[in-house]
Amino acid sequence: MVRQREFDVDIALDAAMQIYWEKGFEATSLSDLTSRMGIQRPSIYSAFGDKKELFEAALRKYTTYHSSNVRAKLQNRLSIKEGFRTIFEGIVEEGYSESCNRGCFCINTMVELAPHDEKFEILTREHQMYLSAIFQEAIERGLRSGELETEMNAKALAQTLVVSLIGLTVMMKSRPERSFINNSVEIILTLLK
Repeated sequence: MVRQREFDVDIALDAAMQIYWEKGFEATSLSDLTSRMGIQRPSIYSAFGDKKELFEAALRKYTTYHSSNVRAKLQNRLSIKEGFRTIFEGIVEEGYSESCNRGCFCINTMVELAPHDEKFEILTREHQMYLSAIFQEAIERGLRSGELETEMNAKALAQTLVVSLIGLTVMMKSRPERSFINNSVEIILTLLK
C-alpha cells in the first residue's frame, strides 16, 4: 500500500521558492529547506528530487506566477502606456521599500546559475522570451487601438523593454539615487510613442 503524503506539495514548494528567492541556490542548505518547508529530507527527495530539482520546480512556479502577473498588469489597464508605467514603477517602488529587496527570482537565477548551468540558462532565457511575447502582444494591441504610433516595430520594442526591465531590476538591488532611476524610467517609457 502506497503511503499518502502528509503535507501539501504546493505549500511546501511555495516555502522552498521563498527561501531560494531570499538566499539563492548555493547559500540555501538542506537544513534551511527542511526548516522552511516543514518537512524532512526523505519527503523532499520523494516529492521533488534533489536540491537542484526542487530549485527548478520553484523557479518554474515563480515564472508562471510572474508572467501571469505581468500579463494582468498590461491587460487590466485601458492604456497600454499606463500598463507599462505600472510595471516599471512597481519595480522601482519595490526596490526602495523597507522590506527585503529580493528582486526577481528569475533574474537572480540568471545571474547566479545561468552562466555555468545550461538548464538554468535555458529556463531563464525562456522566461525572457515569454515576457517579450507578452509585451509584444500588448504593444500590438496599442498599435491596433491607435494609442501607439503605427511605424513602431512591436517585436524589437518588446525585446528592448524586457532588457530594460531586467537592467532596472538588477540596478534596484543597490538602491541607486532615486532621481537616477526616475529619469531612466521616464526615458524608457518614451519608447512607447
